Amino acid sequence: MVKERARILVVGGGYVGMYTALRLQRRLKRELDRGEVEITVVTPDPYMTYQPFLPEAAAGAISPRHVVVPLRRVLDRCRVLIGEATAVDHAKRTATIATLATEEEGTGGQRLPYDELVLAPGSVSRILPVPGLADHGIGFKTVEEAIGLRNHVIEQMDIASSTRDPAIRDAALTFVFVGGGFAGVEALGELEDMARYAARYYHNVQPDDMKWILVEASDRILPEVGEEMGRYAVTELRRRNIDVRLQTRLESCADRVAVLSDGARFPTRTVVWTAGVKPHPVLAATDLPCNGRGRLTCTPELSIEGTTHAWAAGDAAAVPDVTAAEPGRECAPNAQHALRQAKVLADNIVHSLRGEPLQTYEHAYAGSVASLGLHKGVAHVYGRKLKGYPAWFMHRAYHLSRVPTFNRKARVLAEWALAGLFKREIVSLGSLEHPRAEFELAAGGKPSQDPPPKGSS
Repeated sequence: MVKERARILVVGGGYVGMYTALRLQRRLKRELDRGEVEITVVTPDPYMTYQPFLPEAAAGAISPRHVVVPLRRVLDRCRVLIGEATAVDHAKRTATIATLATEEEGTGGQRLPYDELVLAPGSVSRILPVPGLADHGIGFKTVEEAIGLRNHVIEQMDIASSTRDPAIRDAALTFVFVGGGFAGVEALGELEDMARYAARYYHNVQPDDMKWILVEASDRILPEVGEEMGRYAVTELRRRNIDVRLQTRLESCADRVAVLSDGARFPTRTVVWTAGVKPHPVLAATDLPCNGRGRLTCTPELSIEGTTHAWAAGDAAAVPDVTAAEPGRECAPNAQHALRQAKVLADNIVHSLRGEPLQTYEHAYAGSVASLGLHKGVAHVYGRKLKGYPAWFMHRAYHLSRVPTFNRKARVLAEWALAGLFKREIVSLGSLEHPRAEFELAAGGKPSQDPPPKGSS
């Protein structure tokens, strides 16, 4: 039984937010029934995105709706509020929330009081001041971006197939990916695989006509899988005629020309930016302590240092790694830690409410797996190194075991099974991004190019 009534506010509906709320509603079931506890989840989207499956969604191996988990269905004992926290005043135990109705109401943000705060807003793409990037760059962090990129790649193949201008054709078939981490490498590997397959259905586009370029500022890619497996990944990508450029930066992509720091210039209509992330901007609008990189300073118990009744984990939190040999080391901001931190965080909130001792977050990094396309991958798990088909199979098996809910596991597994029996789908549904264009044209107007509303797919 809790010592006093508690209003728990969870900011963020990603890995940490969803799993923390899910565990809280299970651990505090009786208290929720008695009205002693109230859990509110504030999230900009009504779903949690399982990001490791985004590359496969982009390649068409998985339906986009099967890489997201509907929060209202999973968190049936929580109040799910679609909106964003714009500020947090922990001294007064209030958060300012902007909902979908805030602008229409014209009354400003809604102030939400709380007793316990979980800050898990995640991260946003780190955009560098590269000329032309804001105008032409494509991100790869959301399911909307993944499906939009798939449609874009197929559309470029359509343009190349129909144009009579060699310059337009060359630019359409040149794809530049910036960032050699998991997102960049897996997205490039899956999409190159898809485009290579799709080329068989074009009478005048061959796989060798396409240029795929990976730009990485450091001297290696996929650092999480180790140096040896990173070198293998580079070799495997280059064997597929993918141009991997290490110790190279994108200096400009203005006027649809990618200019690299090694002097190379590539006319291109596709620049995919996956060069890192940064903490969510809401952290700067709080009165809670952050480190030099803008992440919340946390204790090993996942409470925010120097405060009470405030907790954090995941990308937004600087959590001490108590398993590390060297002092001062922090847990890497990845899904492996986020899932486990959410469990400990929820348990510690329950312990705190019941006046029980807190537990320390302790997890030694198990390793990483990465896909390089269909039947290709690399893995470094518990000291064992795998490559090729075994690594790809381990990648699928691991993430199938980690995707939330039995419903999603069954749907993903069914899609994989069907993909083994039938041919790939190579249809572009880019018109979904502008659903009113046809109606506006029929009404005699000019089709608008406004982006779809947030949360659509």
